[in-house]
Amino acid sequence: MRKVVDTVNDLDNVLFEVCNEAGPYSTAWQYHVIEYVKQYESGLPKQHPVGMTFQYRGGQNATLFEGPADWVSPNPGADHQSYRDNPPPETHGKVVVSDTDHQWGHTGGDAVWVWKSFARGLNVLLMEDLPPSPTWQDSARNAMGQARRLSEEVDLAAMAPAGELSSTGYCLAARGREYVIFQPGSPGLFSVDLEDASGSCSARWLEVSTGNTSDARSVSGGARRAFSTPFGGPAVLHLKCE
Repeated sequence: MRKVVDTVNDLDNVLFEVCNEAGPYSTAWQYHVIEYVKQYESGLPKQHPVGMTFQYRGGQNATLFEGPADWVSPNPGADHQSYRDNPPPETHGKVVVSDTDHQWGHTGGDAVWVWKSFARGLNVLLMEDLPPSPTWQDSARNAMGQARRLSEEVDLAAMAPAGELSSTGYCLAARGREYVIFQPGSPGLFSVDLEDASGSCSARWLEVSTGNTSDARSVSGGARRAFSTPFGGPAVLHLKCE
């Protein structure tokens, strides 16, 4: 383990994972490995995140969140979690990597799932398959590209999930300054609470199904405002306030 850490310590693009989907019997061992790697690397020039993925079979997401890992990859979870359909915004101090492998295997994950996860502050991974891709899987790849590009345009580090600000339930916000709202589909009418914004807010739409963007009229802050998507299907609205 020390040899692996030493070999890649000078690199930035490294995430450590202890073991993929080891069963619940491995909990104490995984916690020990995570703590050992973090302690050993603390004395080296660079420190890298150490992660733990869902324990198959019979694991619980609570084991991931209660442990010492920097990042975790859960399974769909109980009804109050539902990482497939309505991802929870609670991260319990971890970076949450929502991976189609642990959610469905090769049978799920589309554009709507990507944007729901992004708006709830999660990171997504798509497990690739060698056969030709179904259309819904291609939509997930496209949406991951869209989300990455938008993440480079916003002040992402200052934003946090704030679903209560939008009637859609999906919103990232730096309150009073910047908002990213996801509308999963029809009807395309929703509202956003802009009471914390004192000035006007520029608005830009992203049509998820095509990737096309379009500017809209600016809106004034200070109150809840109504929006209607200018196209059918899922949409992302980016508001930037003065």
